[in-house]
Amino acid sequence: MVNDSRFYYGVGLLIILISFVVFALGFEKRKPRAREIVMLVCMISFAVIGRVIFYMTPQVKPCAAIIIITGIALGKKAGFLTGAMTAFVSNFFMGQGPWTPWQMVAFGLLGYIFGIAYSKRNVGSYIPKKQKNFICFMGMLATIVVYGVIMDTATVLMSTDSPSVQAFITAYTAGFIMNVIHGISTFIFLWFMLIPMLKKIDRVNIKYGMYVK
Repeated sequence: MVNDSRFYYGVGLLIILISFVVFALGFEKRKPRAREIVMLVCMISFAVIGRVIFYMTPQVKPCAAIIIITGIALGKKAGFLTGAMTAFVSNFFMGQGPWTPWQMVAFGLLGYIFGIAYSKRNVGSYIPKKQKNFICFMGMLATIVVYGVIMDTATVLMSTDSPSVQAFITAYTAGFIMNVIHGISTFIFLWFMLIPMLKKIDRVNIKYGMYVK
């Protein structure tokens, strides 16, 4: 086994770079219209602003909720790009570093997963309370399991010369409480933002014939 952290870090960055390029090219091949790009830019801007203005509360931010809503409303590719660009742009304010690519993929996967899960949702359809509760719960769970685990894994690969099982266990254990706080905050933001934002996005989708899936 290679005992050089640069090897693990390099492999991780390569995987991240490839995944981002694949999704970006896939989105470009669709040749999205200007109005779709404007909508995407708006969602990225909302998520970036939400992350930056809550910088004093590290794990209490609305950006994960906004990314999830984007995936549900605009599709998996839009969700992934919104998540990735949110991390990249907001880190110009919060600090760029080797963690940025990992955050890009972690946030991107949140949007992608919910984009797949709700790809067959009828635009403008009513979301009953039970389904809203389920989306909020799954958003919390995904934030903890997907974003949290990816970033805890990145912490080990970026800080340890010889990653070991014990190092990963320590990182996951140490980060568990913070991940749970992040997940709960995502649940709360989704609870208040999900229906209002979906209604507004769906209204635009219907008005301009945008069905970005």
